[in-house]
Amino acid sequence: MGDVAVQLKVMPESPEIDLDELEESLRAALPEGAEINATDTEDVAFGLVALLAAVVVPDEAGGSDAVEEAFADVEGVESVSVENVGRV
Repeated sequence: MGDVAVQLKVMPESPEIDLDELEESLRAALPEGAEINATDTEDVAFGLVALLAAVVVPDEAGGSDAVEEAFADVEGVESVSVENVGRV
């Protein structure tokens, strides 16, 4: 089939969350076959910064659902939303 590229916006629980540590936790939580290709940050409000993660996952693995669920279970994550999806 192919791969799917997904850009996810990960909102931390508070501005005090260390985004470098959060990124490492997200990488550790990735389902098999998925990988984070790039990360960026986005200022939200009142000092809160979202982590944007570009994730590539095999299409046969069910798309982004498994990654969203894995990221949502990481300590310090308030919410996860899909910003963009496309085929690679």
